[in-house]
Amino acid sequence: MPDREQYTPGPASGAEIRKDGEKWTLILTRELGHSPEKVWQALTDPAHLRQWAPFDADGSLGTIGTTVKLTTVGAPAPHVTETRVTRADAPKVLEYNWGDFDMRWELEAFGGGTRLTLWTNIGRRYISMGAAGWHICFDVLERLLAGQPIGRIVGAEAMKFGGWQRLSAEYAKQFGMEVSSW
Repeated sequence: MPDREQYTPGPASGAEIRKDGEKWTLILTRELGHSPEKVWQALTDPAHLRQWAPFDADGSLGTIGTTVKLTTVGAPAPHVTETRVTRADAPKVLEYNWGDFDMRWELEAFGGGTRLTLWTNIGRRYISMGAAGWHICFDVLERLLAGQPIGRIVGAEAMKFGGWQRLSAEYAKQFGMEVSSW
């Protein structure tokens, strides 16, 4: 994988948080130079997810009512959760839960590509770390869609990247939070 060693995440951007008591929602937006149909496939197809997402899926996430097992990758121990796709309006909106996290993906055709927005609830203490992790996943997704895959970078491996700690600190600052330390 050619560019993996040279990969460095760009500055923290495209993120905001919505606060509702202790339940905080992370909203990440990224503009991708690919059609909504191509991005949709990367969000729903298990073979594509295996190349960029922080979990493996044992089936397609593209059909409403489908039950799929999602297995966390890069965690100290594999964590398997059963999820049910609650909305699959291809190629516009995808909703499911991943463990305790509600996941909502919105795809909007934009300037010859797609504006991709992820809405997910994350515990307040982990929101800047989650933003940094998803930022890296989006970078990997972007390269995959461009035909220049660098391989999935998630979990402990993502945290070893120098850019992850910087990103986490930048997002914490943007969100007006203290920087979490490990």
